[in-house]
Amino acid sequence: MIRAWGITDKGAVRQQNQDAYYLDVLSNHLAVGVVCDGMGGAKAGNIASMLAVEAFTQSLRQIPPTAPEDPEALLAQASMSANQAVYHRARTNPDCRGMGTTIVAALITPERAYLLNVGDSRAYYINAGQIHQVTRDHSLVEDMVRRGDITQAQARNHPQKNLITRALGTEEHVQADFFRQTLESGSRLLLCSDGLSNVVEDQELLYEVLYGGPSEECCGRLLNIALSRGAPDNVTCVLFQFE
Repeated sequence: MIRAWGITDKGAVRQQNQDAYYLDVLSNHLAVGVVCDGMGGAKAGNIASMLAVEAFTQSLRQIPPTAPEDPEALLAQASMSANQAVYHRARTNPDCRGMGTTIVAALITPERAYLLNVGDSRAYYINAGQIHQVTRDHSLVEDMVRRGDITQAQARNHPQKNLITRALGTEEHVQADFFRQTLESGSRLLLCSDGLSNVVEDQELLYEVLYGGPSEECCGRLLNIALSRGAPDNVTCVLFQFE
């Protein structure tokens, strides 16, 4: 059985929420979740994230009630549709020129989650008292960490931590990264924008998800932690619980 919750908020500083999310539990063993974090200025960031979520989920509307035969192919097609929707609007509307969005998405099947990401919105898997970041950020500081130029701890406070190296809709074609995560009973999957992961550390996420209180209130608790720390960016998270 799958239970799921989501929340989004403009945070404590931004005037507009440029994040968007979608969540749908289709059956006891099938679900979809998407989080997008738009960029491109006050006129366009929210449009980019909204368009991406709409196009991505529209592409998945024909998912059969049983597990799809090729989940990764479905996700790949959905990401291409979302990229084209944002790219076309940016090319044809002067107010939207240069806009783009991150995306992290999960297609949940009976025993496995199929995930993709573009940008620095993340997916975390939480099980047996441990937390694991499934996705890999497409960001300047993540590239520096991989090269060994800085540590993961230094990356959290790096002045260029918000510079992403890949985004949906900024080019005609985009390369998404794909991941598979085996699911166990009692485990959780958390999707979030960097407005959460930049201000709440992984071990804090782990604690709140597992021990902070009722699961249905977890997204609200995480948002409140971000707000208590100034929430300089929009905050969005989606939580799946597998029973």
